[in-house]
Amino acid sequence: MLVHSGMNAEAEALKKRSKKFALDVLTLLRTLPKTTESRTIGDQLIRSATGTAANYRAACQSRSDAEFIARMGVALEEADESALWLEIMTEMKLSTSNEAFRLLDEADQLRAIFAKSRLTSMEGMKRRKEAGGREAEVYFRRV
Repeated sequence: MLVHSGMNAEAEALKKRSKKFALDVLTLLRTLPKTTESRTIGDQLIRSATGTAANYRAACQSRSDAEFIARMGVALEEADESALWLEIMTEMKLSTSNEAFRLLDEADQLRAIFAKSRLTSMEGMKRRKEAGGREAEVYFRRV
């Protein structure tokens, strides 16, 4: 499998974690009341939670630093949007379950992980450029 440099067991664990987040959101949504508000928020949350997992997986397949940074930015945006919909859901009391609050915390944790990873990659790319390297080095590693 081709992956961005630095991808390892931690990246595989984060793929599983982000997918579990999406699956857990889908399970939670089955418990919401059958109202217009729940359907609307649920539809948005489905897109953002599954988008979080899908975009992280896409980032892991990046062919360059620049592509990785861009895709991590999208994964970060999707995790942030998921947090927003979970905040609205809990504040409107569409769900007051412990699971809704756990998923909100998980969205926040994923957001923090993605932001840090993106920043670390941006700093590395900047250091390589300053050292006279290419701005967005393209490289592959077989795992």
